[in-house]
Amino acid sequence: MELDGKRIGILAEDHYEDLELWYPLIRMKEAGAEVDIVGMPDGEVYHSKHDYPAKVDVVAGEVSADDFDALIIPGGYAPDYIRRHEAMLDLVRGVYENGDVVAFICHAGWVPISAGIVEGRKVTSVSAIKDDLVNAGADWVDQEVVQDGNLISSRTPADLPAFCRTIIGALQAGMTKE
Repeated sequence: MELDGKRIGILAEDHYEDLELWYPLIRMKEAGAEVDIVGMPDGEVYHSKHDYPAKVDVVAGEVSADDFDALIIPGGYAPDYIRRHEAMLDLVRGVYENGDVVAFICHAGWVPISAGIVEGRKVTSVSAIKDDLVNAGADWVDQEVVQDGNLISSRTPADLPAFCRTIIGALQAGMTKE
């Protein structure tokens, strides 16, 4: 399988965008990766914008960046909550600093902004947070998917096929630890 031996964390909080969590989760599992939903101790189950539940597999403060080959951050309103948790930001920062994949879509660009990892990097997002990314020092472009080293970003659910293909391609290319 394409991603045998790879472990991917998907960050979750209440009001995540349904497709932006579940499509990558199913696609990465289908490719053979071990996928964990990462949350905080007080959130055993998070609910999407349409009330679909996502059960937490691991808690951010109880895992290490070394445990993951990639993190995926879905959009919706969840990123505004995720970025308030220092343990989540530490995990994102650690995965990024390890040279592993940090992928974000839609409003999820708020999380890497708060983690301080977008300055000087080429990214995309939903246009509503373009100014936030630019003000954080990122080079924002309007494309369905952008890969700048170990950062992968997309705009909206319509971009999910390209987003997931790019994540899988980066992991297959061995740009992360073995």
